[in-house]
Amino acid sequence: MMKLLEFAAIRAAYRDGSLTPAALFTQILARIEDYPDRAVFIFRVPAEAVLAAASALDVRRMDELPLFGVPFVVKDNIDVAGMQTTAACPAFAYTAERDAAVVARLRAAGAILLGKANLDQFATGLNGTRSPYGAPRCVFDDRYISGGSSSGSAVAVGAGLCAFALGTDTAGSGRVPAGFNNVVGLKPTVGRLPATGVVPAMKSLDCVSVFANCAADAVAVLRVAEGIDDADAYSRAAGEVGIAGTPVVGVLAEGQRHFAGDEEAARVYQAAVAKAEGFGWPLVEIDYGPFLKIAEMLYGGAFVAERLAAIKGFFAGHAGEMNPVVRGIVAGADKYSAADLFADFYRFKALSRVAQAELQKCDFLLLPTAPTIFTVEAMLAEPVKLNSVLGTYTNFVNLMDLCAIAVPAGFRGDGLPVGVTLVGKAFADVALAGFGDILHAAMGAGAGVSRAMPAGRMAVAGDEVTVVVAGAHLSGMSLNHELVGLGGRLASVTRTAEKYRLFALDTVPPKPGLVRGGGMAGWGIDVEVWALSAESFGKFVAGLPAPMGIGKVTLADGTEHPGFLCEAGALEGAVDITRFGGWRTYQSKKASNAF
Repeated sequence: MMKLLEFAAIRAAYRDGSLTPAALFTQILARIEDYPDRAVFIFRVPAEAVLAAASALDVRRMDELPLFGVPFVVKDNIDVAGMQTTAACPAFAYTAERDAAVVARLRAAGAILLGKANLDQFATGLNGTRSPYGAPRCVFDDRYISGGSSSGSAVAVGAGLCAFALGTDTAGSGRVPAGFNNVVGLKPTVGRLPATGVVPAMKSLDCVSVFANCAADAVAVLRVAEGIDDADAYSRAAGEVGIAGTPVVGVLAEGQRHFAGDEEAARVYQAAVAKAEGFGWPLVEIDYGPFLKIAEMLYGGAFVAERLAAIKGFFAGHAGEMNPVVRGIVAGADKYSAADLFADFYRFKALSRVAQAELQKCDFLLLPTAPTIFTVEAMLAEPVKLNSVLGTYTNFVNLMDLCAIAVPAGFRGDGLPVGVTLVGKAFADVALAGFGDILHAAMGAGAGVSRAMPAGRMAVAGDEVTVVVAGAHLSGMSLNHELVGLGGRLASVTRTAEKYRLFALDTVPPKPGLVRGGGMAGWGIDVEVWALSAESFGKFVAGLPAPMGIGKVTLADGTEHPGFLCEAGALEGAVDITRFGGWRTYQSKKASNAF
C-alpha cells in the first residue's frame, strides 16, 4: 500500500485495478490495529461495517463520486449518525441522530468513515493532552505532544491511518497539530464549511478544518463539503477571492520572531522565507504587534465567555466531571460582565483596524505555525502557560475573519517537524492553498511520517510541479517559450471538467480567460499540463500579469492542478467562446473566418 494516502494515488490504483476498495481498507484496518498509540481514536466504526461499505463501491461509478473509496476520520465533536459524540467528556456524551452536514456531504461523495478521533476536551487547548481518553503523541517522537485540540485527527493522517480527517479550529486547532505531525492543515474561512452537527466551542468563531497529505486533497474535501446549511446561521456561501499575479508576502521582522528559544524552528522559518523570496515573491515586513495583542484577547479577556455559553447548561451540573484545566478556563468566564465583553469588543475593533492596515501591504502572511513543540511531561507541568505559547501565531485568525493553511516546512536536527502557515483574506482559501502547495513542495518536507516529496497532484516527477495552461502558453503559441525557458516539459494534453467556461478577453494582445462555473454539459476546455521544478514554478507565477491568477483547475479525470484562472472582474467586454472547446480552435476559426 502507498505510504502516502493521497487521493490521486488512491484513484489511480482503483482505476488500473492494482487495488480495490476492499483491499485498501483491509490494509488500513490492519495498520490501525498495529499502530501503537491507542489514544488516537475514541470510537471506531466496526471493521465489518467498513469492509461492507468498501465492498459495496462500484468502480464504474468512480467518476461520479469525487471522494470514491477515500478513507477518513472525524474529530469527536462532530456528529456521526448512530455513534456517540463525547467532545472528550464522557459525562456529556450523546448518540447523534444524524450526520453533521459536512459528514453527510463527504459520505455522499464516496468517502468512507473509519472512526472518531480524540481531542482536547470541548476543543479547548492547542496541545492534545486534555482528554480522559489519553494524549495522542507526535508521530515522530512519542515523548512530544501531538498538538490540539484536533489531536487524534492530525495523528491519524500523519501516521497513515486515513487519507484525510476533519478537525475543528477556533484558535489554531486545525493548524498547530498539522505542524507537529508534518501534514497539511486547511483552516477555511469561518462558515465556508457549515458547523451543523458540531459541538460548539466558540460558535461565532468555530470552523470545521481539514487535515490531509497535500493541499490539493484538502481543497478537494473543501469543494465537496462547502456551502450554506440553513441549520447553521453562521454558514456562508463561498465567494472565491483570488490572488492575481505575483503575491506579495508579509513576513515577521527579526525583532518579532518569537520561538521560545527554539533556534531550529527559527532556522526552518527563515528557510521558508528565503524560499518564497527565491520564487520572486516580494517580501514585506509587517508589524506583528497588533496581531499578537488580538491573539492574546481570545483567552485573556471576556471573549472566553463564549466558551461558557456553548456548554452553560452542562457546566452548571457537571463541572466536576470535566478536565480540571478546561474547567478552569471555562469557569474564568464568570468574572466578566456584558459590559466587559463590549469593552473588549471595542478594543478588538481598534486593534483590528491597525492589523488590517498591515494586511493591506501584502497578499498573505507567512508565519510560523507554532513557536516550538513541547514534551508531554512539560505540557502537563505547565498546561496553561505553554498552551498560550502555542497560539502565538494562530489565535488572531478567526477573530479577524481570515483563512489559513498550515504546511510542512522541514525538520529540526532531532527529527521533529516544523511547519509554516499562510494566512489570507476571507474566501481566498483555494488560492492560498495553491501557494501553500508550492512552498510545501519546494521545502522538501514530505508529509506525515514520510520525508519523501509528496506524490500528489502537484508533484509528478521528483520536485516537479504541474500547471494547467489554456491560452498563449500552449505548445507552439506565442508565450510557450516562457515555460520552455524555465525548463518546463509537456506532461499531458487533456481537457478540463465540464464546469469551466472560456472567454476571449478584450486585451492587447488577445488572450483567453478560463473561469470556473457555469460550464456546458458534455463540454470541457482543451488544456495542456506542463511540469516545472518547484523553483521554476515560483518564478513563473511571479511573472503573471493581472487579471490572471493561479487557482486549482479540475481536469476531466477528476484530478486537480494549479492553473490559470481569470478574475471575474476582467470579463467586461469579453466574449464567451466556450463552444469552441479551446483557445487554439477559437484562434484557428477566427483566422479562417469560420465562425
